[in-house]
Formats: sequence, structure tokens, C-alpha cells
Amino acid sequence: MNIQNPERPEPAPVVAIVGATGAVGIELIRCLEARDFPISELRLLASARSAGRRLPFKGREVIVQELTELSFDGVDYAFFSAGASISLKFAPFAVAEGAQVIDNSSAFRMDEDVPLVVPEANAETLADAPIVANPNCIAAILTCALAPLHQRWSITRLSMSTYQAASGGGAEMMEELREGTRAHLANEDFEPQILPHPYAFNVFSHNSDLDPDTGHNGEELKVIAETRRILGQPKLPISVTCIRVPILRAHGIALNIRFEDHVCQDRIRDALSDAPGVRLVDDRALNHFPMPSDASGQEDILVGRIRNDLGDPSGRTTSLFIVGDQLLKGAALNAVQIAETLYERVAVK
Repeated sequence: MNIQNPERPEPAPVVAIVGATGAVGIELIRCLEARDFPISELRLLASARSAGRRLPFKGREVIVQELTELSFDGVDYAFFSAGASISLKFAPFAVAEGAQVIDNSSAFRMDEDVPLVVPEANAETLADAPIVANPNCIAAILTCALAPLHQRWSITRLSMSTYQAASGGGAEMMEELREGTRAHLANEDFEPQILPHPYAFNVFSHNSDLDPDTGHNGEELKVIAETRRILGQPKLPISVTCIRVPILRAHGIALNIRFEDHVCQDRIRDALSDAPGVRLVDDRALNHFPMPSDASGQEDILVGRIRNDLGDPSGRTTSLFIVGDQLLKGAALNAVQIAETLYERVAVK
């Protein structure tokens, strides 16, 4: 996507990435380049131990600088992807310098004054706010796929299980999966350092903090709260179980959607087939449905395995399977799309 307007007299914006050396930070750099976002200066920011690294961007190398309170002078767009504590500490300094902050952490997602945005689902909520929140990866992937259905029919309940890749835990978790797999295949001992359980050839409950009273973990609570907010349905019943699976990137979601009225499968396929950001993968003849291997590195969310839920005799419930790249639509791509939407609004003024 090229949103540069040759008739605009203003210079291209200055863009900063906080957490530039992390897994999402690297994908932000790639997305900005691949989508040709207009940039006059790219400022890469990270911790002191990463300062001095060189990262490629448009055929040249950009030196990573140490993040400080003075890093945002002249910055127009600041992407934050270094965790909630960093966002809470440094985003106010970026805002004070006039930067538009797009935050990938959980720091501001439930703040009523901060839009929580998936452009395909709720771009209309992208108000003139100094901070915009990027959703949890599952919530972003889910609501992108749900948007064409939610816009046509009333949804009364969601029930899902998620199959979440190592990329959701960052570069260190991805490396632990690689090393654990190598050790397992070599019949060597391997002690996990990032996760509480062996990751290779294993699945387990998501490693976020668990509430011992309710039995829900933090990831599940985020998905519920953020999905409701993005869809504008604060009381929508949602059931979710989040599971880690030994996949490097691309999350899967087995989803049941209950509609207020019966919606036939063909109408659902039609709605998904031309929806922005969605690719229908639903070949029953070849038993070919969304897979992480197909979704990894792809911008589109893959949706398929569409069928009536036989457990609902009313016929109002549909089952389907969704897969999306966590580092892209679940993080970096969605953030860049937010910036594109903001920039386009400025360009037409």
C-alpha cells in the first residue's frame, strides 16, 4: 500500500519505534517498508544494551538509539512495542512532544479515552486522540475476521479455543521453542527458561497469570474485554480457552458464533470472500483449511472450516477456524494500518 501523496507540500513524517529490536519491532520496520509508509526519518529506540545495533530499512542501515525521555523531539508517529511499563513511562513524553502514539502493549487498551482499534472492524472509533491502543493479538485477529459478519448480523455469543504460537511471547520464546525442539530431536536434556513447561511437542494452558478463584488466565480476560470493546458490545457473552502450541508464528482460533437468527453457510462465505484483510480458505474436497504454515508471513487472516454447529438444534450457531500471523495482523501490521488511517485523514484535510 502506497499512501504517499505527491501533491502534499509537507515533508513526510518522522517515525519512531520503541522496542525496535524485539520481534514485533522488527516486523514494524518490515511492514513500514513493505507498505511504503512515507517516512522522512526512522528513529529506532531500544534499551541501552541494544543501542548501537544496525537494522536494515530500505536498502540502508539505521542505528538503534537508547530510549530516553528526550527521544521524541520532532517525532510525528511513535510506535511502542516494549511492554506496558515502558509505554506508561515514556508515552507521555512522546505525547508532550506532539507525537501520535500507537501502543502495542496492554497499558492503555481499556482506557476509555484511548481508542482500541482494528481498522477493518471499528475504524470509526479512531478519534483525534494522542494515544491509540493496538489490541491483544487474538482480539485483533478475531475481530478482523468477525467484522464482515458483525456488520451484517447480530451476534449473541462467542465461544472459542485459541492455539497460540511462540511469537506471542516474543523473540526469546521463539528461540526457546527452536532450541527445545532441537534438543528433543537429539535426545538431549533441555531446561526451559522462559516458559514453565517443555514447549517442543507439547501444548499447555497459556502462560499468563492465572486467577486461582475464577480459573481464568490473563490472556483469556484480555480477549474477552478487548473483543467486547472493539465490537461495541460490552455485555457480549464470550467463552475462551487460551492454549500455547509449539508453532513459531501464527495463532489459530476454533470459534463458535451464535447469531440472533439463522444465517446460512453460503451467506457467511459470501460475506467473508470479499472482506478486507480476510482470505477464505475453505476447500472441503481437498480437506484444505487455514493452517499456520499458510498464514505465517501473510497479511490476510485465513478463515475456513465453516459449518453448522450440530450442538445447537436452533441452527443459529456456526463453527469456523481462523488463523492469523501474530506478528503481523496480531501486532505490527495492525499498528501500521492505524498509522495509515491517521495519515490519510491528515492528507485529505
